[in-house]
Amino acid sequence: MNRLALGLIAGLASLPAFAEEPVAPKMTDAERSAFRDEVRAYLLENPEVLIEAMDILQAREQEAALLRDVQMVSSLNDVIFNNPNDWVGGNPNGDITLVEFMDYRCGYCRQAYAEVAELIKTDGNIRFVVKEFPILGEASLISSQFAIAVLQLHGPEAYDKAHDALMTLRGEPSPESLSRLATDLGLEAQPILERMNSAAVMQVIQDNHELATQMEITGTPAFVLKDMVMRGYAPLDVMRDFVSDARS
Repeated sequence: MNRLALGLIAGLASLPAFAEEPVAPKMTDAERSAFRDEVRAYLLENPEVLIEAMDILQAREQEAALLRDVQMVSSLNDVIFNNPNDWVGGNPNGDITLVEFMDYRCGYCRQAYAEVAELIKTDGNIRFVVKEFPILGEASLISSQFAIAVLQLHGPEAYDKAHDALMTLRGEPSPESLSRLATDLGLEAQPILERMNSAAVMQVIQDNHELATQMEITGTPAFVLKDMVMRGYAPLDVMRDFVSDARS
């Protein structure tokens, strides 16, 4: 009985799809009922079998998800890591590239902000790419539009400062607050505000949303490193392990 129940739970999935096995005779209704009762009684007496089966199923699902990520990153490699519309920081010649999909109004992105900066600074050999991915409403969108407009008009150094300022901005972004922010950065505000709604800026955001959909990224932050995807916030020590695993 033990072998029969375990085979029912864990063994059927491993049979070849087109195995040429003799067809078992059909059970009568009485035999089927007795069989079900016997299996049920066994599982009630040995519930750990169900836990073991669920662990196996979860492991297989995780392996399948990892394989999907590897295939997705491989097929989208250039647009993920080498899109000319993205800002590149850290060490541009680093031995590994970390990509972050982020939203300025995301609490977890703000929590990760200082830790990612610490990771890049202490490692010294990480090329860092930011994907503007506003998903939390109008304030998120306005913030990304401002950052992208700064990048397109004034280059990566100005974007770096704008990115830092937006990550720590208190209150809601508005034309007035963003004008003050531009002035604080030593930039002329009006051209940036006018650029924010341009087709060039909106195309970057649209492209990032389409890429995220293809990669099954639905929240922020999300990180891509080599052929791995980490969806969600992770503390600094986990991020360091993430980098170490990618290098190895």
